[in-house]
Amino acid sequence: MTSYRQELEKYRDIDEDKILQELSAEELEQLDTELLEMDPENVLLPAGLRQRDQTHKSPTGPLDREALLQHLEKQALEAGEREDLVPFTGEKKGKPFVPKNPTREIPREEQITLEPELEEALANATEAEMCDIAAILGMYTLMSNKQYYDAICSGTITNTEGINSECRTHAGWGRPGGAAGSAGPGSGRGNPVPAHTRPDKYKPVPDEPPNPTNVEETLRQIQANDSALEDVNLNNIKDIPISTLKAICEAMKANTHVKKLSLVATRSNDPVATAVAEMLAENKMLQSLNIESNFITSAGMMSIIKAMYQNSTLSELKVDNQCQRLGDTVEMEMATMLEQCPSVVRFGYHFTQQGPRARAAIAITRNNELRRKQKKT
Repeated sequence: MTSYRQELEKYRDIDEDKILQELSAEELEQLDTELLEMDPENVLLPAGLRQRDQTHKSPTGPLDREALLQHLEKQALEAGEREDLVPFTGEKKGKPFVPKNPTREIPREEQITLEPELEEALANATEAEMCDIAAILGMYTLMSNKQYYDAICSGTITNTEGINSECRTHAGWGRPGGAAGSAGPGSGRGNPVPAHTRPDKYKPVPDEPPNPTNVEETLRQIQANDSALEDVNLNNIKDIPISTLKAICEAMKANTHVKKLSLVATRSNDPVATAVAEMLAENKMLQSLNIESNFITSAGMMSIIKAMYQNSTLSELKVDNQCQRLGDTVEMEMATMLEQCPSVVRFGYHFTQQGPRARAAIAITRNNELRRKQKKT
């Protein structure tokens, strides 16, 4: 360690200005280029500005897509094909596969002969009736779950689609004129077809209609302190400008009638979160605030949580599902806020740490108990 310190002593009295004055223009440019690479992981800079530009080729002009495609096609045609290690001749090697026993002969003791009345009834039965019979006999492998439960749970034939005559094929019920279960031409046993699953048809679920709230009219009512407006719902309106959201928060400072404000999925970011924090510090009427599913970071969320210490009327706060993880510091601050703000009885956030989660659960339980006692008195 001593030798290392002695090695550094010779750099203590170096005159940096003198060294910079002695550098040439090329050396100064090279030094400037090297300094640009000292912080390549700066997330505040675009990716193209985190490293020096090493391209000395002059620009070739704007992109010409057609010319580029023609060049690539020409280059592909001029490229020679790679020769195969073993040339393809088309010759088939080996013997073709021939199954030894293509048709399975049913033993005589397994053959079943039905009475003529049953044979005629089965031959004239519809596919839906065959499904019901297969379900009653427990042959659930020949049908889908929906067909099986429809036949079992209902006393009538409810499924009229059938299973494409596969109940007849696998159960051994033949065509008219053939004995059931025999291997003759009138039976399905001679050439069995594997059962297949048919998808159930469900009614399409329509998308939710867009939010019909008029943002400009709502802002005007908030600024005018309209007594008819008590619930502001701007959920899922993604084209609200940031300036408009900040204006809504600014107007909410003096509003005395709005009790519920919901800004779910409005692309709100940290500047909006700062405006919300300033609004919470001054508003004395708002009871419910929902800012879930937005782009608020830990810094913006911390300002909202700290503003809650100055608010005594808000009883419900939902801040879950932000664009990134808020961190342990914010979660600890949330738990502390819930312990020191007895007015909050509903808090929407999924804690990732066990400690803040347990503290928040105890605080919410205590706040609800205090609210219940206040209502009794």
